[in-house]
Amino acid sequence: MSAPHVAGIIALLKKIHPNWSPSAIKSAIMTTASTNGNSQSPILDQATKLEATAFHYGSGHVRPDLAADPGLVYELRVEDYMNFLCGHGYNEKTISTFYPGNLFACPKSFNMADFNYPSIAVPDLVDSVTVTRKLLNVGTPGTYNVTVEEIAGVSVQVEPKSLKFGKEGEEHTFKVVFKRNNNVKLGKYVFGGLTWSDCSHYVRSPIAVML
Repeated sequence: MSAPHVAGIIALLKKIHPNWSPSAIKSAIMTTASTNGNSQSPILDQATKLEATAFHYGSGHVRPDLAADPGLVYELRVEDYMNFLCGHGYNEKTISTFYPGNLFACPKSFNMADFNYPSIAVPDLVDSVTVTRKLLNVGTPGTYNVTVEEIAGVSVQVEPKSLKFGKEGEEHTFKVVFKRNNNVKLGKYVFGGLTWSDCSHYVRSPIAVML
């Protein structure tokens, strides 16, 4: 029953915010979700009864009341999708069929990890990896500070650690640097998250890293 419930939430958010894009709506739902269940304890894997991960629940338990006022969203524009196709090896002629009126020019290089999605995945952390994200203010002016949930065997640094938004529609970029620690067990995924907050809004992105 999760799909029809989420579809209903999407319709509700579109009614409240008719100018929001599909990616903004998706971001609002994902970044305001909770990793706790109805008992306010961490969501468990039903099969093992152990604490679940992002591979079990995605971003978590949806909260439509918070999604209606997320504060910040990870916006995706047409060019972002075109760059994504370029990164997957589509040629410019094929991509231009999705980009009417213009011949789209692929960038010389595009890091697929920089696709501005509300979650972060690092499929093979050998030494260090840097990921870039952009946040769009859809609320009131404010200053957001970042907190990072500890990821086993991984050092995480976010720059800058504070983002100041002066008005609605303002956008800022930040970078996340992942470094693998010494003497860690390889061949497994580890999980965490990062949250931007102005003490009224909490914008969380789940993180999965393959060691």
